[in-house]
Amino acid sequence: MARTGLAGPVRVARWADAALGPGSDGATADGKATLSDATARRAAADLGLSVARIRADWDTARLAGLVEVHGDSARPGWRLRAWDRDDSAVLRGWVALFDAWSLASPEPEEHEPAAVAEVVSAMPQVLSFLQLSAGPVPVEQLLDLLQQRVTELRTERCEVPYEPGAGQPAEPGPARPTVPAARQPSEPGPARPAADSPSPAGLTAVVPGDAPADDTALEPLLDWALRALASVGALTYGDGQATLTPLGSWATWVKLEQICVAAQSPAGNIEQSAEDMLRGCAQLRPNAARAEYRAWLAARTVGGAVTELIHAARGEDALLRGLAFEALRVVGAPAEPEVRAVVDEPALRPYALLWLAEHDGIDPEDAHEVLTREEATWLWVDTAAAVADHGESPMLVRHLESAVQPTVPQLLDEVRAVGHPRTVQVLVALAAAHPDPALAKAVRRAAFHVHTGG
Repeated sequence: MARTGLAGPVRVARWADAALGPGSDGATADGKATLSDATARRAAADLGLSVARIRADWDTARLAGLVEVHGDSARPGWRLRAWDRDDSAVLRGWVALFDAWSLASPEPEEHEPAAVAEVVSAMPQVLSFLQLSAGPVPVEQLLDLLQQRVTELRTERCEVPYEPGAGQPAEPGPARPTVPAARQPSEPGPARPAADSPSPAGLTAVVPGDAPADDTALEPLLDWALRALASVGALTYGDGQATLTPLGSWATWVKLEQICVAAQSPAGNIEQSAEDMLRGCAQLRPNAARAEYRAWLAARTVGGAVTELIHAARGEDALLRGLAFEALRVVGAPAEPEVRAVVDEPALRPYALLWLAEHDGIDPEDAHEVLTREEATWLWVDTAAAVADHGESPMLVRHLESAVQPTVPQLLDEVRAVGHPRTVQVLVALAAAHPDPALAKAVRRAAFHVHTGG
């Protein structure tokens, strides 16, 4: 269903990639793959479609992540590159479109932005109800549910706007600044910030609760929302009823499941930054840590979570570097562009190469073969630094066995040459931990040579 629904946007995105990409004869004058009027007309002629259809498919391709637009330039997204070989890329592309349903169709201009925002915030409950109903639901029933949810949103804000010239507030007492509606933790799917329209003074009166939402005002907004969701393939809408498609039912269930995962954060780090979350996972067993990563990721957008993890990996703590890439393994394919982008950073390169090798299907036990001798040595020192900072002395001694060098003298020579900033501290800690006096002496000598620039 996802492949069929996005076939048109994929075709337009591939046409743009071939006809407008760098080095092609059809590149625009400024060398950027922009969808100008002339480009749209050319695409329509080449593909045998109307200009309006081309523009609609182009917009859908952007929402689904098939193309990434930066200012006036566009480039193929990773989902387009992986489209034919990776079903998960197709599903993620459709879910991105599903999340952006409120952008897929123009919102009614005659309604206040605040009312539109309330409906967008309330629709996840409507979708959840449709999913649980597992069949057609009359629009009147959905309208009643929407009215209840909008009323709840207004009551949770506990506010009523001043009317210009109204004189006194409805209830005596001090006024408070307007608190915008926030996405509720129990709401799957997209949520648009409520664009409340405060009074000129920016104040609202505190009252026990709002009046029930007006269903006559909500009815056209519900109609718009259902038509928008139908346009992205999430449901069917007609004859006074709505039904989730199998794809829409699956996506809604996945989002409900993600909320449950996030709510069951084993170590309670869901609200923490990536760095603090990783520190909290340092003492957990691998399975428990992966459960914590999944909970933390479920509460965030993929792009933001990956950026946070990469930033944490760039820090000075080598343990967090390793844990950050373990969390990125849980993210999977969506993290690939960001991981590839850090391959040229010396501190992250070995971790990124191992991640990419495993992502490409190489057995984790054999993935180390993609590293050069120098990269493997750098990784050994970085891991030893993590053990020295957070582990026990016997662990550091056992870490010697994981070195690629067959002898300790050869290891010391290559460790001294690799230039890791923690080399001295690692060698000093290893010398202090090792029970063999002769070996410890050799390690201390190597640490002294590095310290003095030898």
